[in-house]
Amino acid sequence: MKHLMTALLLGLLLTACGNATEAGKEQATNTETTEATETKPEAKTVSQRAEGIAVGEQAPDFELKNVDGKTYSLADIKDANGIAPKGYVVIFTCNTCPFAVASEQRIIDLHNKYAAQGYPVVAIQPNDPAIQPGDSFEAMQERAEEMDYPFVYLFDEEQKVYPVYGATKTPEVFLLDADRYVKYHGAIDDSVRDPEGVEEQYLENAINALMKNETPHPPVTKAVGCGIKA
Repeated sequence: MKHLMTALLLGLLLTACGNATEAGKEQATNTETTEATETKPEAKTVSQRAEGIAVGEQAPDFELKNVDGKTYSLADIKDANGIAPKGYVVIFTCNTCPFAVASEQRIIDLHNKYAAQGYPVVAIQPNDPAIQPGDSFEAMQERAEEMDYPFVYLFDEEQKVYPVYGATKTPEVFLLDADRYVKYHGAIDDSVRDPEGVEEQYLENAINALMKNETPHPPVTKAVGCGIKA
């Protein structure tokens, strides 16, 4: 009887050890799976309310109405040669902000200079027209026609795109590569209100760096402009 009890106790101990070992293996496997999953960053979507996209992260695509009445995504944008771009110069801007108005010709010049080299401007108007009537879709159309914009001027009508990108100002730049990874974020240059006072061409320098397969420096600057009206 004594031997029988000893055998039973030994069996129970072996079973418990086996279960603990299996549980440990399962936990380790789950940990490895979690760690592997966490190392694969996913692109944010416009349905996600986020704090913004950092340099090195992939920006989401979107579908927004252009001033010509057509809907565009980044995938629809072509460069000046009619082919897929090497990157995208996404600029949140508007009709009414003095900083944006002061930057308007510079944005046009940037597109005319770089769209043929694979980096077209994609302008997005993020303001709520109920708060800023001068930024209505009709006003956008009038301004684009008046200034003969050579780039798309898209309306973030539901205000879903700018929060995901993390834009807070107009104008504010996100320079993307062909795969939509952010390579530069911030200001166009160091003198937003006075083009004659520009000493540092942040955006141009960043585009030129990408064209040489180099990393833009600095990758981030402070965007100076009007707060987005929401």
